[in-house]
Amino acid sequence: MGPLPPGKKFLGAGIYAIYYTGRFKPYRRVAEQNRNNKFEQPIYVGKAVPPGARKGGFGLSTAPGPALFKRLNEHKSSIAAAENLKVGDFFCRYLVSDDIWIPLGESLLNESFQPLWNILIEGFGIHTPGKGRKKQVRSKWDTLHPGRGLASDLPPNPRTSAELEQMIADFFAGRVVPTISPEEAVTEEEE
Repeated sequence: MGPLPPGKKFLGAGIYAIYYTGRFKPYRRVAEQNRNNKFEQPIYVGKAVPPGARKGGFGLSTAPGPALFKRLNEHKSSIAAAENLKVGDFFCRYLVSDDIWIPLGESLLNESFQPLWNILIEGFGIHTPGKGRKKQVRSKWDTLHPGRGLASDLPPNPRTSAELEQMIADFFAGRVVPTISPEEAVTEEEE
């Protein structure tokens, strides 16, 4: 366990978990599980794969370079841009892995921990929308945590911050929470 991002650059691809310990009120339940060095509930899990792996292959013939380190730094930048989060409240664990195991590892972490930013407040891990995707609405993450430049030109999300905070409260209370509304979905024609 260490700060986000790790202090020293390293090579490799793999999987990671990000933990929150701060005072943002809607995330109180997550933060309480992670304070005092407990780190029991990631707020987000993800993967970093070698260049080219997202285009169908696993990147087995490609050296990963600092793929995982770079991805963790991208996340730090997203958090730093948010107006209501502090980078110092986030920690990470990561595992450099052979490329073939990365998708499986990420899936298992998601299934085991059901991280809030993966299953309910989506959009933390996105990159700048590409061609044809400017019609998509601002992500739930960017609605709840304004400040990232990549979301500034996108149409507003139909859900307000207050509605998203209520969804989070319902989620922690064990109530059924819709994860996507028709207005948030991007149709194939818009892509």
